[in-house]
Order: sequence, then C-alpha cells, then structure tokens
Amino acid sequence: MANKRIDDATGTSTVGHEWDGIEELDTPMPRWWLWSFYISIAFAIGYVVVYPAIPMLHEGTQGVSGWTSRGELQHELDEHRNGQAAMLAALAQTPIERLPENPALMRGAVAGGRAAFKVNCVPCHGAGAAGSKGYPNLNDDDWLWGGDLKAIENTITHGARQANDTQTHGSQMPAFGHDGILTAAQIDQVADHVLSLSGKARDNAAGAQLFATNCAVCHGPAGQGNRQVGAPKLADAIWLYGGTKEDIAAQVTNPRHGAMPAWGGRLDPVTIKMLAAYVHSLGGGEDFVEAAPAAKTDAQP
Repeated sequence: MANKRIDDATGTSTVGHEWDGIEELDTPMPRWWLWSFYISIAFAIGYVVVYPAIPMLHEGTQGVSGWTSRGELQHELDEHRNGQAAMLAALAQTPIERLPENPALMRGAVAGGRAAFKVNCVPCHGAGAAGSKGYPNLNDDDWLWGGDLKAIENTITHGARQANDTQTHGSQMPAFGHDGILTAAQIDQVADHVLSLSGKARDNAAGAQLFATNCAVCHGPAGQGNRQVGAPKLADAIWLYGGTKEDIAAQVTNPRHGAMPAWGGRLDPVTIKMLAAYVHSLGGGEDFVEAAPAAKTDAQP
C-alpha cells in the first residue's frame, strides 16, 4: 500500500507492486461490466431457487416451480397421445378394407405405419422397403400371399412358416435335386424353361415338359403362380433368390424357404393395421375384392 502512487501519464493509481521497473495500474472495471456481473449473480441465485439446478447425492434440487425437462417431455408426449387417440379409436373400429373410404383416416394410418415400419421391419426389408436377396421388395406389385389391405394385414399378423401360429402362411417346395426327383441335366432344362417364361431365355421343350409334370401343379401351366399355396409367379422378372440360371437351378435343386415373424403376438391390432396401410401405399398395393356370396340352391327331396 505504501508503494501506491498516481501514474502521471494516465492519472490512475498503481497497485503498489513493481517488477524490474514495470508497474501495474489499478484500473477500475467499467460500470457496464460490473452491473452485468451483478445482474448475472442475481439471475443465477434466482434460477437456482426457481428451477432444479444443484446436484445432490440421489437427485437434484427440485426448485420452487416444480418444472423439470422430464416433466415437460411427458406433457408433450401426453398431448401427442391425446391428439392421436381419436384417430386410433377410429382405426380400431374401421375394418382395414374400408380404410380407403376415409382418405383422412387412411393418411393417418399410413403415417403411423411408416413410423412402425422403421422400428420393426427395416432390418429385413430395408429403409426403403426394397428388400434384398431372400427378403421381398414391398414396392413392386408381386405378392406371394396377396397384396390387398386385408391380405397384407393377415400376412403381418400371422407371418410365414411360424410354428407357434396355426394361421401362418406355409408352403413347401420339393428339393428336386437334393431328393433325387430330377437329375442335374433335367434341372438345367427346367431352369431354361423358367427363364423363358419371362422372356429371359429361349424355351426348352424338354424343360417345358418337365415343368408341366413337376411344377405346374403349384406354379400354374404358364408360371402365373398360386397364392393359395404360396407359389411365386415365374412369368415376370421379379426374383426373391436371384434370376440367373444358376440361381434358379440352385432353388430347384435345394430350395430355400424364408420365414417371417408373426407380428400378431408382438404388436397391437391397430399398429398392424397401420403397417398394412403403409406397405399397401408403397406402390404395389392391390384393390380389395370382396368374395361373392355362395349361390343358394333349393334342396331336393
């Protein structure tokens, strides 16, 4: 304190220390800065009192307002659920084949199905539902078990080849090569004929005969498939396990049989309905055709 003096050049007091002839000025802080600092202190004290701020051993202080970010999130979620409640109730009461009659409800179902698809279906069918080898592309118009809303809902509910679901889709293709039903040469001829059905190869008379004898009962004489038994259509260029001659021969020799989970035991009916609406909207969905009632006949004595 005794060494303090007023600097001649600036008129400001020094702090009283000197290093090799260098002295430090005791310049006061600007008033605007001091007031900002004091206001910040007051705001911090008020914030700690009003909001949760101080971490304790097991939980933080609650604050007199009782506000928490978790509570805010829960409030927003509750509002969102309340907004959806009416739509979900309407979906629950509307048969899926009647959804197209209500465009607004259909749009809501598609939006909900899009979200559910990302959570449950993307690992197999891909983010864009284009599938991959062994996993069907849901964007095209080729359906193994039917492509209308009701059929898609049924497939999602019961899956394919699920032992714990009595209504699951099931089909079994014979292992023509593995079981010795056909020789390698005959399988090669059948593969030629199958490729010819979609214009990918020249027809093979021997293969056509073998196809008619062994394959037409399920796939149809012209390879149009049969949804009742899950036999795929062979007269297009859509292939689940590959469309080269080698791929087809391998499938005829020792066929692969894919499986799909029965989501009925994992998802609620409304979520399944929304998933079906979304899949149907991807571009290959078919119109629902109601079965005609059986004709009545008069009993004869």
